[in-house]
Amino acid sequence: MALKKDKQKVLGEIFDDERIRGFLEGQLPKGLNLDFYLLERAYRGMREENFATFVEFFVAAGHDINTKNSDGRTLIELVREHAAFAEYVEILEKFGAN
Repeated sequence: MALKKDKQKVLGEIFDDERIRGFLEGQLPKGLNLDFYLLERAYRGMREENFATFVEFFVAAGHDINTKNSDGRTLIELVREHAAFAEYVEILEKFGAN
């Protein structure tokens, strides 16, 4: 199935450290947990090598890798349900997610 044009990933997009750190900022939608929002947004928007760098920055900045969403679930719990994304699980585990 083809993705809608506005949902297609841009190939060859540059994610340098400055851009990756930019994912630590942003306007938090009302009612959401900041740490979970930042983690999920990075997970959905980055390839695994960029996500690994983001998680390193995230943890170094004092954010909670085991933060939970409004349903009481951590990001690693959600990612484990997506078998194709085992690399993301490994990255989260490396930085202490459980």
